[in-house]
Amino acid sequence: MTVAKEYESVAETHRAHPAQRILVLALIGVLMLLPLWFYPVLLMKLMCFALFASAFNLLLGYGGLLSFGHAAFFGGAAYITAHALKVWQVNPEFAILAGVGGALLLGLVIGLLAVRRQGIYFAMVTLALSQMFYFFCLQAPFTHGEDGIQGFSRGKLFGVIDLADSTPLYYFVAVVFVASLFAIWRIVHSPYGMILQAIRENEPRAISLGYSVQRYKLGAFVMSAGFAGLAGSLKALLFQFATLTDVNWHMSGEVILMTLLGGIGSIAGPIVGAGLVVTLQNYLATTGVPVTTVLGATFIVCVLLFRRGIVGELLHRLPAWKHK
Repeated sequence: MTVAKEYESVAETHRAHPAQRILVLALIGVLMLLPLWFYPVLLMKLMCFALFASAFNLLLGYGGLLSFGHAAFFGGAAYITAHALKVWQVNPEFAILAGVGGALLLGLVIGLLAVRRQGIYFAMVTLALSQMFYFFCLQAPFTHGEDGIQGFSRGKLFGVIDLADSTPLYYFVAVVFVASLFAIWRIVHSPYGMILQAIRENEPRAISLGYSVQRYKLGAFVMSAGFAGLAGSLKALLFQFATLTDVNWHMSGEVILMTLLGGIGSIAGPIVGAGLVVTLQNYLATTGVPVTTVLGATFIVCVLLFRRGIVGELLHRLPAWKHK
């Protein structure tokens, strides 16, 4: 079989099913109407963390790389975006681009050091470098230490649309969220994504075929960092502050929990996991029940009943949809 036929076969295998296209369009329509029934700020928070979990899933679910340092990209971009809005007073789109650019640069630096290792050593390197960045944020003058950066205006999108109102902000976040998910889907189902998954399944064989494994891993790491940074920038824009909580290792653990609950290796899994965690956090915040305990118990139950995650189990039980 020629290379062209192989790519054609891969494209045919992963081409969206007509029913799925209808489902996606229906979900987009529902997303546009959700502010009529639910609190927009909660929905935007959910989309920010769903994008964060999807970025992490791109690395873990499709690249097989477990990172304990994704909070550095999420929080680092939040700090840069907040600083750009408060000090530089640029338009929000430029502040977000600055945050994403910072996350990409940080991802490149950490990735160059981390991809040389495998397994638990890779995870420990990312954790160590993330903690170094945490202490940098604690000491750096522009981050204002434990107080963080707060009290800045969201500004006007493209100099026209005032984001002080939650309605235009919601639709802006929704558009960015949907576009990011589509970009991740395209990456995963591209020839690059196929090779990345092949490296995850059998790295020695990929090396024997002549692929530069470290370059593919580095590319996945940097792209994942960029999407995580985009999520952090949107969160900073939404809540109008950036603090040390965003770069703490607890945030890295939280995104791992979201991804595993929903199910790795699928586009919908991290979204479902993030929705479950954010909803529980929001509901339990007013009850006095310890959130960490409930999340831990939920994770244990899901691991016992849904070893592949919630969406992973559904895909396993519906073979026709498994690779769509």
